[in-house]
Amino acid sequence: MTRFSEFMSGQTLLPIIQANSPEQGVHIAKAMADAGLGLVEVVLRTEASLEALSAIKKSVPELKVGAGTVINSLILKQALDAGSDFIVTPAVSNTLLTELASCGVPVLPGVSNTGEILMASEFGFEELKLFPASLSGGAPFLSAVSSVFQSIKFCPTGGVNKQNKNDYLSLSNVFAVGGTWVAAKSWVEQENWQAITDACIEAIK
Repeated sequence: MTRFSEFMSGQTLLPIIQANSPEQGVHIAKAMADAGLGLVEVVLRTEASLEALSAIKKSVPELKVGAGTVINSLILKQALDAGSDFIVTPAVSNTLLTELASCGVPVLPGVSNTGEILMASEFGFEELKLFPASLSGGAPFLSAVSSVFQSIKFCPTGGVNKQNKNDYLSLSNVFAVGGTWVAAKSWVEQENWQAITDACIEAIK
């Protein structure tokens, strides 16, 4: 099983793309690639998400493009069929973890409490997404569980922003942070792609 952090090649930002059309997704992804990012996550929350994922892979071939919001085996299959390079989930279950463990691409399973951390680790996952991070105890929670789950590393998302990202990144058990703040909805609506590039550059420096 490829470690997710290795797949990210040292990138400490998991930038999240929410696109209403394939064209919009490509613009956002290009803006992120212009900032020097090599990997992006497309959340499957809109009708156009899967098409956007495929379009980004075609138009910005240098990017690794993964699918987020994978919550069952049907969505997992659709994401893999669309060419997803990796999978991110907002939550876990025994059924989903069984599917994820054999899906053949890197996976970042989402957890929100100690029971789920333990369950995911029993399936061999040692790198997890804390979601929604700000509502699940945030940096204090991750600091508290570090001595119990010593081999587990996290990528918190949900409520992570420019102001608090370093609170997370300063922790020894955090390898990256994820968020939508680098592609604010208003910038996307205004087609202000440069603002996305600038925010990504700032987030990774």
